[in-house]
Amino acid sequence: MDTTKSKILVWDAPVRVFHWLMALSFFGAYLSAESERWRLLHVTLGYTLGGLVAFRVLWGLIGTRHARFGNFVRGPAALRSYLGGLLKGRPDPHVGHNPAGAVAIVLLLLLGVAVVLSGWGNYEQVGGEWLEELHEVAANSMLAVVAVHVVGVLVASWLHHENLVRAMVTGYKRGVAGQAIPWSWRPLAGLLLAAVLGFWWWQWQDRPQMSAQSGPQSPTLSGSLSACA
Repeated sequence: MDTTKSKILVWDAPVRVFHWLMALSFFGAYLSAESERWRLLHVTLGYTLGGLVAFRVLWGLIGTRHARFGNFVRGPAALRSYLGGLLKGRPDPHVGHNPAGAVAIVLLLLLGVAVVLSGWGNYEQVGGEWLEELHEVAANSMLAVVAVHVVGVLVASWLHHENLVRAMVTGYKRGVAGQAIPWSWRPLAGLLLAAVLGFWWWQWQDRPQMSAQSGPQSPTLSGSLSACA
């Protein structure tokens, strides 16, 4: 078996588009959470986040090699081993997600579900103050996991001498030829991006209209279907 390392395709296009759309949706929703003026933006990005999480769960089951949960989700022993190596400055290299990154991904998906469902329930007034508090706790917890994840990516990039942020843009990392995925699935990534942009356009068509007498009108039904209020 050829063990010579070269630049290989690891991250398919749907994973990369999902990654950056989720980051944009989460931070956009988080920053607009306290503004009544930006409520429609907040709810639109919240619903987008919910759809993206659903897509990633499905793609984690049927997607390409390094996108599947079965490829990178490991038990506590693998996590302890990786973190031990990380503390010593000699973490084991992983072509796909390392065990620590896998934990961050699972937590982000679970917290994303909690944020979306609690936001929807809070907006639709199906719960009391506890649901609003749950929504805030879930969102802040998600922000904390994102911060730890970013630090971990930077540290791993330094220790492995590889730009992991760039890899999530280009899809390429260093590895042996047998570890590469054969196809990038760009058409599916295009459909995912088109679906998100189409949803945003649809929401924008139903944006609150300004009235000289009454001011901004309430969002229409599409805006009220927010998953993250």
